[in-house]
Amino acid sequence: MNGVFPFPWLTLLLALPLIGALLCLALHRSAADCRWVALTVTTVVLALTVWLFTTSSGTTEWLLREDYPWIASFGIRYTLALDGLSLLMVLLSAFLLVLSVLISWPNERHAPLFFALLLTMETGILGVFLATDLILFYLFWEVMLIPMFFLIGIWGHARRIYAAVKFFLFTLAGSLLMLLAIITLYALHGGQSGDYSFALEALRDTAVPASIAPWLFAAFFLAFAIKVPLVPVHTWLPDAHTEAPTAGSVILAGLLLKTGVYGLLRFGFPLFPDMARASLPVLAALALIGIFYAAWIAYAQQDAKRLIAYSSVAHLGFVILGIAAWNTTALEGSILQMVNHGITTGALFAMVGMIDDRARTRNLDELGGLWGRVPILSAFFLFFALASLGLPGLNNFTGEILILLGTFSVHPLWGAVAFAGVVFAAAYTLRLVQETLWGPAKGAEPWLDLTVREGLILVPLAVLVVWLGLYPAPFLEPLHEPVRLLLATQGGLP
Repeated sequence: MNGVFPFPWLTLLLALPLIGALLCLALHRSAADCRWVALTVTTVVLALTVWLFTTSSGTTEWLLREDYPWIASFGIRYTLALDGLSLLMVLLSAFLLVLSVLISWPNERHAPLFFALLLTMETGILGVFLATDLILFYLFWEVMLIPMFFLIGIWGHARRIYAAVKFFLFTLAGSLLMLLAIITLYALHGGQSGDYSFALEALRDTAVPASIAPWLFAAFFLAFAIKVPLVPVHTWLPDAHTEAPTAGSVILAGLLLKTGVYGLLRFGFPLFPDMARASLPVLAALALIGIFYAAWIAYAQQDAKRLIAYSSVAHLGFVILGIAAWNTTALEGSILQMVNHGITTGALFAMVGMIDDRARTRNLDELGGLWGRVPILSAFFLFFALASLGLPGLNNFTGEILILLGTFSVHPLWGAVAFAGVVFAAAYTLRLVQETLWGPAKGAEPWLDLTVREGLILVPLAVLVVWLGLYPAPFLEPLHEPVRLLLATQGGLP
């Protein structure tokens, strides 16, 4: 462990939400107490991650590392590690979980259980971004899924059971294949070295026979591709988003999709560099198909939430294209774009929830005229829609321009085709804005404009949108070393 941080800060980050979840269950008779417990715990976790973000620096592989024996007879260790890549994801997770608690504040139905699940999911998500022992990673991967299954199934909308089961089956199928690949890799490494270990550092040195390497890589790839989600394994996402409660949609778009990209960069590519090199053109093709296909389908949607869900598939297509280009500029742009997408799409899902609370509908045919009824709320909606569109000066522009520039420099055709996808994004975003904000208002009853609680959710998001759009350097700085190591030491990928 880094001598500057002798205290197990990473374990504390994982333990605090779990303690909060247990407190919520213990205080099950008081919904108000559970709300404050959830807000206090998530705020403390955010404060800790901000402190780590502002104080951690270095040129070694890990900024922080904790390693303890766990199940010694099987070579399983409790190993957590933090580098610039995981630091940004942990920071984004902590930030969005605070907002998710505020978004869910009015929830009265089984509130203690709701906040307990939300906090348990925070531990699972943070664990995915911190674990480097593959069994520990798999454990957190599953812990992350179960609370989301119940959040959709219990607090979702009309077709919540269908959406929850579909979400669970898709992700479980992928994760079981990944578990099989992990165990095979463990047996191979143990047979070759005599050291039976699930540590990422050890398994990276495994000589995987050419006859089974494609199958093992495919198992990891499928698990992560489902979570991204890449076309054609994306079909669980629109249903999950449409039926999930607002906080569930924010976490799905902002965090759970990012775990797929993170897994690819942290485990998939480093463990199978030869297979990763061979997969880059396929990855680029799937990314480009996703950008255009999802944009086309998004434009045809009537449900605002479903439209934003498909836009997520298109945005993640740009992220994957940057990874397929595999150079410093594109990779840093892809990772930055994961943060940007979490902020802007999370904000749009939160705002659709606010509009739904007032209009009791998300159908674009039944909306319209919001600018005249709730001007402050509408101004925020327009602002986040323009950020999602990639307006220069706002956050999505910085990520997308880095991805496109990096891709152009090595594959001009991929870059040119992806650039055309930006036009498609403009079409569905402008339709969302046009049919929500402008035109005649439906209904005459007065609506309450932005409340204090809603302002506390939207203002920090807006500040980050502008900050990342005008001065992204503090968020790119932690990525330089992880990206350099990915390019230079992990298999010599092009």
